[in-house]
Amino acid sequence: MKYAFIRAHHEEFSIRAICRVLSVHFSGFCAWLKELLSHRAQEGLRQTELIRQAWANSGKVYGYRKLTDDLRDQGVRISEDRVAGLASLAGTAAQVGAAVRGLSARSDPGDRHHLHKDT
Repeated sequence: MKYAFIRAHHEEFSIRAICRVLSVHFSGFCAWLKELLSHRAQEGLRQTELIRQAWANSGKVYGYRKLTDDLRDQGVRISEDRVAGLASLAGTAAQVGAAVRGLSARSDPGDRHHLHKDT
């Protein structure tokens, strides 16, 4: 937050003066300017690309659990929750299999109760 404030107000005040007032090192601010994304954000981008590749390789049918297994097989250390979150943001979704229609416990003809009595 401090670095963003410095960047927003650098035209009004000198950068060194703002850094001194906010107790921030000037070199830290310069490093932040060069690398705007945090390490976690950079890792998230890399992992998101790996998730997209694994999803495409699966025929776009795998969900986050199987994607996690694939990534772990590749040697990536990542949790299911992280894969679920990144996959959701990336717009990848599992295809749900087609349910078998028309089959249920009641559909067995031998199981039907008839209201009519044979006399």
